[in-house]
Amino acid sequence: MRLRLLVISLLSVSFLGALDHTVVSTSLATIAGDLGALEHMSWVVVGYTLASTVLLPVIGKLGDAVGPRLVFVTSLVVFLAASVLCGFAQSMTWLVVARVIQGMSSAGLQLMSQTIIAHVTSPRERPRHMAVIGAAFPIAILVGPVIGGLITDYWGWQWVFWINVPVGLAALALALVAVPHIETAAPRRFDIAGAAWFTVSLVALVLAVSWAGDRSASGAAVVAFVVALVAFAAFLFVELRAPEPIVPLRLFANRTIAAGLVLSAIIGIGLFSVTAYLPTYFQMAYRTSVTVSGLVPIATVFGMLVSNLVTGWLASRSGRYRVFAITGTGLAAVGLLTMSLLPVGLPLWVPMVVMFCVGVGTGAFMSLIITVVQSAVPRSELGTVTASVNLVRQVGATVTTAVIGGVIAVGVAALLPSTVDAATLTPQLVHGASPAVQAEIAGIYTGVFAPIFVGLAVAYGVGLIAAVLLPAGRLPEEQAVALDPEPLPA
Repeated sequence: MRLRLLVISLLSVSFLGALDHTVVSTSLATIAGDLGALEHMSWVVVGYTLASTVLLPVIGKLGDAVGPRLVFVTSLVVFLAASVLCGFAQSMTWLVVARVIQGMSSAGLQLMSQTIIAHVTSPRERPRHMAVIGAAFPIAILVGPVIGGLITDYWGWQWVFWINVPVGLAALALALVAVPHIETAAPRRFDIAGAAWFTVSLVALVLAVSWAGDRSASGAAVVAFVVALVAFAAFLFVELRAPEPIVPLRLFANRTIAAGLVLSAIIGIGLFSVTAYLPTYFQMAYRTSVTVSGLVPIATVFGMLVSNLVTGWLASRSGRYRVFAITGTGLAAVGLLTMSLLPVGLPLWVPMVVMFCVGVGTGAFMSLIITVVQSAVPRSELGTVTASVNLVRQVGATVTTAVIGGVIAVGVAALLPSTVDAATLTPQLVHGASPAVQAEIAGIYTGVFAPIFVGLAVAYGVGLIAAVLLPAGRLPEEQAVALDPEPLPA
């Protein structure tokens, strides 16, 4: 019973953290209008995402040093306080700062949920529990924009943030009862220099990729790339010499960990990055409405959700994991390659089915790979390795999203006829144009997206190689060691 309460608490908190990635999207325009800062609107999302990504290795190391329970509860309290501050924001600067704090604490919620489950379950039990917690993200993608829109329309955008408080307090009460005290080793030195250099390198990289598609900011993009390279080199130098590095580079010598990190990165690079652009593609190439264009990413995420839960259950029953990674990467690669070959004019259900299969392939190893990597390290490094798996996924998604956005912007602008201004091109404008212009623009978008789909299929092909290189075997069945005076019942 206590384990069920624990899973409910962790799922609720993981859902809150994931939901705040998506629920704000439909209320951004309203927020920007009320606060009078339309030009800084994107930072409401970017600040949250960047802060949650940068803090992952730091939070993971803290979890190993002081225990995941303390980090989890502290992160939840900070998250709720930041949610209250977001709702009371009187300026865009106030809101962005509060969102950064919220993003930092969300890293602790996401990461410690996975780490706590790893501590209190055996490797064989872990996949089904991890799949339940991992379902928080696809569910948040499905319902977040709808919930955000309804709350904004009927209660006001402030409640997009304040709604976290009652749910979070209930989850906190459950956590205080169900999350066990987990013993850790003696306090260790924290790698402050490594954390600082990593933060600088990642922030600079994200800014550089974001600015790369803007000609007016090309100089700043070059400077940011240089800063990112220098800071990353300094980070590697520090990590090789630090007694307790935040990212132990020796872990990459383990074949299971190395293959698992590649597979996790593929999820961010191959699917999470392109999902945001699918509605635009179908609005332009298939000439659908805004509402109808959202059906394809919904089908993709739904496939991911179903597959994630099913493979988690199957892996716990059989202990096998390699077959799911091989099958999943292969299915997703074939699906994305098929997307690049689909001609314009097909019924919308065809690409929906194809992208559903891509989602199924990705979900087959989305949460499972975290369990596999966790089983390859001692308990004292569970937080660190879990952070690394999540980090490569989020960095891959962030960087590739920016790259795809730049490719679309440059490619479409270069191919548009002289009578059409790329700066004012909207789906409504295209749908109101002559059939000949609609067909031409549909062909342009198809031509621009085809190599993107091929590139993402190649990424999954690399993931297939990594899946094949995973050591064969089964997850062990031994029970987790009791970590507090009262063992958790299975």
